Amino acid sequence: MSAHCQLTGAQPGFGNNVSHSHRRTSRRFDPNIQRKRYWLPSEGRHVRLAISARAIKTIDSIGVEAAVARIRARREKV
Repeated sequence: MSAHCQLTGAQPGFGNNVSHSHRRTSRRFDPNIQRKRYWLPSEGRHVRLAISARAIKTIDSIGVEAAVARIRARREKV
């Protein structure tokens, strides 16, 4: 599963680990992706989304129907 959120589009950020001696090595900052299942009343079925923790809070406030509409507007499969 790729580390990207279906709702917000959050993707990994890249940076460096800096050791005590200040040597730098590459690292990535992955978003907190969770697989969560929601009931979609308009279609009478469950949908499974790979979303970030921040997107879960967004769905709680705007509702799952609006969230799925935003995901589909980005041309992602639900």
